[in-house]
Amino acid sequence: MNEPLYDDNKRNDEYYNKVVDTAKYILSKTEHRPKIAVICGSGLGGLAELVENRECFNYSDIPNFQSSTAPGHKGRLVFGNIGGKCCVCMQGRLHMYEGYSSKTVVFPIRVMKHLGVETIIVTNAAGGLNGKYKIGDLMIMKDHIFLPGLAGNNPLVGPNDDRFGVRFPSMSDTYNPELRKLAKSVAVELGYDAFIHEGVYAMQAGPSYESVSECRLIKILGGDVVGMSTVPETITAQHLNMRILALSLVTNECVTEFDSLVKANCEEVLQTGQDQAAVCQKYIETIISKLDD
Repeated sequence: MNEPLYDDNKRNDEYYNKVVDTAKYILSKTEHRPKIAVICGSGLGGLAELVENRECFNYSDIPNFQSSTAPGHKGRLVFGNIGGKCCVCMQGRLHMYEGYSSKTVVFPIRVMKHLGVETIIVTNAAGGLNGKYKIGDLMIMKDHIFLPGLAGNNPLVGPNDDRFGVRFPSMSDTYNPELRKLAKSVAVELGYDAFIHEGVYAMQAGPSYESVSECRLIKILGGDVVGMSTVPETITAQHLNMRILALSLVTNECVTEFDSLVKANCEEVLQTGQDQAAVCQKYIETIISKLDD
């Protein structure tokens, strides 16, 4: 009789205890008790500058946290107030392309749940596939295509821990309809509705940008934008029964023609984030100010 490769209960307990211990450590260092979290994508770290009365903690100083190595990601938690609400911002995230497992990438999301976070706003930089989208536009995510997940690389793979969520969570309602409705109404209120869309985000693992054929395939599948993050975090947040709003900033146009001279590059992504910083900050601050307590 073959022995099991691992003890499911022991494996779950070790991970769960790390989440709990990390949350306890953070709570012991701050009096802030956030109900809202914001994850800042590439070039969008300035969102954390919205925070008033802020306290900052470098990931390197937090037990069990890993460092963010991606350009434009400072790698720190920022606590304080945005729009009159107590929030925590991840000023930089972890990515699978950095060499982290999907379970490590989503560790901070599980910690946030244990901090008391109930609503999470996830942002990202993405390449535009939809011909109606222009560089600098924003997209409210209504759904996702998780290419690594279709190949079996899902943060929920492995023994399920019922303390986090159910074995088979539904993904058909991941992006909260009421939050999407609020985001659209705020776009109209601020006069941003001409450049704010609602669509589908496709994730590939990176770090290489998409080939021409890959862009064409994702477009056929129904993707409006494509990026290298977000979905592991939103899947995990859904597993944790958190409310989710996700926003993409279109930072570059995807190349879908073989004779195109355009090449995707990190500098363009970061520059677009800087150029649209004020718009993104105003938009997210207004959304947060209208969230239910």
